[in-house]
Amino acid sequence: MSEANGTLLSVRNLSMFYPVRGGFLQGHRGEVRAVDDVSFDIQAGETLGLVGESGCGKTTTGRCILRVVAPTAGELWYHPREGESVDLARLDTGGLLPWRQEIRMIFQDPFASLNPRLPVLEIVGECLKVNRGLRGSALEERVAELLGLVGLRPEYMRRYPHAFSGGERQRIGIARALALNPRLVVADEAVSALDVSVRSQTLNLLQDLQNEMQLTYLFISHDLSVIRYVCNRVAVMYVGKLVELADTRSLFLTPQHPYTEALLSSVPKPDPRVRSQRIVLEGDVPDPSQPPSGCHFHPRCRYAVDRCAEETPPLRETADGHHVACHLADEIELVGIHG
Repeated sequence: MSEANGTLLSVRNLSMFYPVRGGFLQGHRGEVRAVDDVSFDIQAGETLGLVGESGCGKTTTGRCILRVVAPTAGELWYHPREGESVDLARLDTGGLLPWRQEIRMIFQDPFASLNPRLPVLEIVGECLKVNRGLRGSALEERVAELLGLVGLRPEYMRRYPHAFSGGERQRIGIARALALNPRLVVADEAVSALDVSVRSQTLNLLQDLQNEMQLTYLFISHDLSVIRYVCNRVAVMYVGKLVELADTRSLFLTPQHPYTEALLSSVPKPDPRVRSQRIVLEGDVPDPSQPPSGCHFHPRCRYAVDRCAEETPPLRETADGHHVACHLADEIELVGIHG
């Protein structure tokens, strides 16, 4: 089966548990449920946003998709343009090599993600040497082409990372991610470390590259303003669980999960005359090694009933393309962001 119904990647029941060890013999004492039974699809050509508080599992989800870590359970069905679909979760290191050329990553920190001892030519060109066998002038020509693609001058390939600003370093990271002509790019907080003045430039660059190279993005971020600007659909995570998935307009206008409503209430309003009615969640984020019973959000939810503490709500479709994991989604009316 090749690319099915425009779907590029199908994530099914993905889980990533980390063992907790302790005691004199460092025995197994439990597990941190970083990602817990998560399922979603990424459509070819779209930008899917993955949002949630720090520690909710969104970065771990991206690392599992890239197979930086081997998931504890679940399936990662990648649909190539031609040939049979492949479950990335079941492949060993050798089997992953051809697919890692098609799924690449843009890292969060443009300062830590570039080797300070290597010039840009080596940083961007390393994967071209390993996977394409490019050397000499052929390598320089390709690196120059990539630098031009992200708005940097070709002669910069002789410089070292310390000579660049944060925005320029992130452009180098983007050039490296695009070197092998990938289809799916996982952007993990790709603009959160940048000054506000250069964020919009970088976001516009990513959108232009998406149109030019027919890219698909999984855009991981905690910044809902950025998510609203660049994403076609949004998936919301809470303590390792996927709690809501919808197209961006529907999610921002008509959220159906109380956690999403609380997140949206924290987005600053551009008009200083409009006072935001922020929802302040009581209590702390649960420990993922000891999550609450039933709905993980129920201890902090102002709408919770007894059922919420007893039954885990399934992720179900409540409207066309709108999925939510909440027992009360059909009974409560939540406030979104308009305008």
